Amino acid sequence: MRERPVLLCLHGGPGFDHSLLKSSLAPLADAAQVVFPDHRGQGRSDESSPELWNLDTWIQDVVDFCDALELEHPVILGQSFGGVVALGVAIRHPELAEKLIVSSSIGRFRLDRALPMFERLGGAEARDVAERYFRDPNNELLAEFMATCLPLYNPTPIDPDAIARVVMRPEVGFHFFRGEGSSYDWFDELDRIRCPTLILAGALDPITTLADHEDLAAAIPGSRLEVFPDAGHGVFRDKPEEALRMIREFVVAAA
Repeated sequence: MRERPVLLCLHGGPGFDHSLLKSSLAPLADAAQVVFPDHRGQGRSDESSPELWNLDTWIQDVVDFCDALELEHPVILGQSFGGVVALGVAIRHPELAEKLIVSSSIGRFRLDRALPMFERLGGAEARDVAERYFRDPNNELLAEFMATCLPLYNPTPIDPDAIARVVMRPEVGFHFFRGEGSSYDWFDELDRIRCPTLILAGALDPITTLADHEDLAAAIPGSRLEVFPDAGHGVFRDKPEEALRMIREFVVAAA
């Protein structure tokens, strides 16, 4: 037996599950113990109730999850919405994570930046669909968003079979984007993050733009920003070999 780093991977959404993230990051098991929880109310976790679908709860859940499983000083990787939670954990509990990986995520949601990127990648129709969905998220608009905007997230198409396996709870996403999703702002607190931080950005990401990642890198002390010019949302989906090599090297390097 030998000790290995623990890589705690927080999935995106909200309202998705860990399965898409696992399909991309499972190869990292050769270097670390990789753990894939589903956030409260999402995926295969307990449905809970709307008053608990908030960042305060999801952040504390990560702390309690690590305590219950005796995960001491894990490397925390947050993808998209998972990165929002991971940033909150690193801000409020700076002693918990040994390292932080922020992948395609944001310190605050900037629709004014996302909409021009949707238009650049998918034209006026994509911008219109994205704006209507994020202004008033509901089931009817979600179907339109998934058909028109989701294919723009990555230059490499996402495997339809992988999407079909996702356990979705869209009502959690509706709840979040109607409230905290448009109002939270970590920027006044990002200087509290003390652990080594790797920020992964795709230059073709329509929802967490390159400018958003540059803002994060400027605000987190000593952080390292890596930009993938031909990648979108979740660089490991478009550039798996390069991205996984970079993550692996960061995880195993001495802190």
